Amino acid sequence: MGREEQIEEREVLDSIFPDEIQDISDTEYRISITLDIPDDDAEEAPSMVLTVRYPEDYPDKPPSLELAPAPNAPPHQYINIAEDRFQLLEGIQETIEENLGMAMIFTVVSTLKDAAEQLAVERRDAAIKAQEEAALAAEREENKKFQGTPVNRETFLKWRDSFLQELEDQRIKEEEEKAAEMKKARIKEPVKLTGKQLWERGLAGKGDEDLEGDEDVPVEEVQKLTV
Repeated sequence: MGREEQIEEREVLDSIFPDEIQDISDTEYRISITLDIPDDDAEEAPSMVLTVRYPEDYPDKPPSLELAPAPNAPPHQYINIAEDRFQLLEGIQETIEENLGMAMIFTVVSTLKDAAEQLAVERRDAAIKAQEEAALAAEREENKKFQGTPVNRETFLKWRDSFLQELEDQRIKEEEEKAAEMKKARIKEPVKLTGKQLWERGLAGKGDEDLEGDEDVPVEEVQKLTV
């Protein structure tokens, strides 16, 4: 019965995959599987080849399966059959066990195709999400340049102390500058002596009468009068 079921299944598969199936022997064949990934930008759809080998007592025992990339297939951004084949074959083991005792290759091919497409979609969605998160992070960093410090009691008190200190520093600076200017002005200003001060210093002489009293007399005038 096993061999008869194998032949019958093989004939059914010929009608389902007329261009995709290729015989290797009476009990072994290859099926090319082209993936249909939604919204895929690839110029050529990714494809893989499933090699099926019947054991003598198939379908009571599971078939031997091998998965490989299609010959000359261009690399795809989100699916790599050479690297993902073990994961994909492991993922259909439950399907195989559930279908023991029945012709299962069509179900296996459909499950395998769906799993590969889902894997590619998940990877694409993850890549898009990562790109969006990176763009949002960059946007947040850019927006920080236009955001001030949030105002609360702590930040306000800190600002106020800093502001008052700046005012005090400015006041001290202005006073120091003003004192320096006044000192400089006193050095340049002619010294003025009263008549009494001139008399006490013995400078009174010719023109004494002009120096009497408490009027201020510039030193230059005294020098003119005493020459």
